Amino acid sequence: MADTQNGRVAVYLDFDNIVLSWYDRVHGRNSFARDRQRIAENPSEPEIAERLRAAVVDVGAIIDYASSFGTLVLTRAYADWSAPMNAEYRTQLVSRAVDLVQLFPAAAYAKNGADIRLAVDTVEDMFRLDDLTHVVIVAGDSDYVPLAQRCKRLGRYVVGIGVAGSTAKALTAACDEFASYDALPGIETVPHAPAAQRAQRDDQPKRSRGRGGRGAAASEPAAEAETGGTVEQDLAAALEAAAEAATEVEPGDTIDTIESGEDAEIAVTGLLIRALWLSQDKDDSGWLYSSAVKQQMRRMDPSFNEKALGFRSFSDFLKSRSDVAELEETGHERLVRLRDQSA
Repeated sequence: MADTQNGRVAVYLDFDNIVLSWYDRVHGRNSFARDRQRIAENPSEPEIAERLRAAVVDVGAIIDYASSFGTLVLTRAYADWSAPMNAEYRTQLVSRAVDLVQLFPAAAYAKNGADIRLAVDTVEDMFRLDDLTHVVIVAGDSDYVPLAQRCKRLGRYVVGIGVAGSTAKALTAACDEFASYDALPGIETVPHAPAAQRAQRDDQPKRSRGRGGRGAAASEPAAEAETGGTVEQDLAAALEAAAEAATEVEPGDTIDTIESGEDAEIAVTGLLIRALWLSQDKDDSGWLYSSAVKQQMRRMDPSFNEKALGFRSFSDFLKSRSDVAELEETGHERLVRLRDQSA
């Protein structure tokens, strides 16, 4: 496993690829192709607007996962940002210091425009930045296989992130590590259902998604969202329970920009849960050094400071979140892990 404590990470997002793939994942195969014309003509049409809201991509979840490999030295997203569908994400992306690379479509649908520009920039960055250790490619297109292979030959650890069902197996095999967007902390799992059931579900109000799983609708109890007893579902229930009342927190808000004290408390609890979840994914033992957890929280939100929240130490902060985190203090070592919600 590559060094995740001193890693230097570059993230490249083929934004159209991930957004369109998630739209099809939520609404069914080829849904975006069927809705493309209506989206282009009038994205504010009530039915279309609702379908777009139901398929919003949580960019924060992707960036937070990438930060678990080390310090983010650059993050770029490639798309035509003048398109209304993409323009909705600009605030969310800029608030996370993502560099928006504008791609003007030279032909219909600008085929391969992002692929080529992203690949050229990635190779250039690897030669320009000698200390770059990790390359994160957010896409599912098999066109990125040669890029992943070249990054590995140049000594970089390659991480791929794509939507389940829309990711080429060849790309998965070409990466050192691959994560499904569906499985990232805070992302609501899309159930498999027959077309008739999916159509019926489309007519029902969707649970809104916020950054980091903080946008769960308050009117729906967390228990209703979970139908099984797996560890992943238990952790998802914990994340939703901590965020149930945070529906007013806007994507991109950091802890120090949230005016409401209650919202800030919920936001920082969600931050802790996600940091523990990501860190435990890297360490099978379950117990983590509290200093490593704090470092991960600071990577995800540089504004985090336990003293600003009224705590004398990070241990005191962890003790205040005993409903979601277990703290074990042995001598000078302080270990923490995500509490088992099934208990």
